[in-house]
Amino acid sequence: MDIGRKIYYDRVTGNILVDTGQRTGHVQETTQEEDYTIYKALAERVPETVGCLQLEYGQYAQNFAECNGCCVNPDTLELEFSYPDPNDPESHEPVYRKPLSVEVDELKAADVENKQAIADLTMTMAAMMG
Repeated sequence: MDIGRKIYYDRVTGNILVDTGQRTGHVQETTQEEDYTIYKALAERVPETVGCLQLEYGQYAQNFAECNGCCVNPDTLELEFSYPDPNDPESHEPVYRKPLSVEVDELKAADVENKQAIADLTMTMAAMMG
């Protein structure tokens, strides 16, 4: 059985309180109530102040492997990651943004749209000239 990670976060700040990690093999999924007894960071909190994102197994795996931090955007309730800046390796101030895997998918879709628009314009110009 493959179980995706649960991300528990502070509803106000978006700071991650607990990342259960993903699990595979002979494992059993836990309920949120069980997690509150297992994880001290949750047991110390009022449940209404904590949000939870349930991810699919492997979801954002590359982003987690490459990031140097993550949080939940309290406005969008989506995960945001910070990545090391290859041009400034000494920078310690995290800059959070949507997952790079999502940005790549968006850029690929925009590229296809742009190529289609260029092809349409080329056909229109050819029809006008010929």
